[in-house]
Amino acid sequence: MNWTAVASIYRFEMARFFRTLAQSFISPVLSTSLYFVVFGAAIGSRIDQVEGVAYGAFIVPGLIMLSVITQGISNASFGIYFPKFIGTVYELLSAPVSFLEIVLGYVGAAATKALFIGMVILATAHLFVDLTILHPLAMLLFLVLTCVSFALLGFIIGIWAKNFEQLQLVPLLIITPLIFLGGSFYSVSMLPPVWQTITMFNPVVYLISGFRWSFFGVADVPIGLSLMAIALFTGICLAVIGWIFKTGWRLRS
Repeated sequence: MNWTAVASIYRFEMARFFRTLAQSFISPVLSTSLYFVVFGAAIGSRIDQVEGVAYGAFIVPGLIMLSVITQGISNASFGIYFPKFIGTVYELLSAPVSFLEIVLGYVGAAATKALFIGMVILATAHLFVDLTILHPLAMLLFLVLTCVSFALLGFIIGIWAKNFEQLQLVPLLIITPLIFLGGSFYSVSMLPPVWQTITMFNPVVYLISGFRWSFFGVADVPIGLSLMAIALFTGICLAVIGWIFKTGWRLRS
């Protein structure tokens, strides 16, 4: 393993993040505050508790997942798309660096950025609601796995995209609706039986459910299924990336 190459890619990607640290820090804080004003104050005044948890606290895991997933995808997709766009990806492909080292550098940096945003939002949430994390280690595990898995998905999107419009297509039209319909701001048990069944086909439900369990000990699906869903999703993304580098799809053309 060429750790020097991995560290070089990682440092390069992180440097771009730190150049806009104020924007990266202020944006999630403002967005989280607005969500708490709209959902926590306006809707929370009408909904006292959900599954024994105050509504303002109940939406915190969903808010974190919303930002972590979108940030992981956007950072990883742009990170690999930009070298494709300006042509420097060919220098990377011709260098003595394996595909695993390339993925570790880009995905590791994107996951780190998403993890940072998630911790910022968690800290911001403490300013609005009383929050107790029942299983902090499980919370951190779910958070890291989500950052890594969706950074892998973003890496695939960045390779697939041929222009900046396509780069935003999947996150806006597919991922964001799945997050909002995945129980971010409500419990799946609040839905009619038919919609509960349909919702179970949404993979994001398992991520949010497991993450919420680590906070409050309540979940829409068993915790084991949540871990299996993340592991399966991560494995599929790794297999797809391996196939991409093996065949050169959208990289060498």
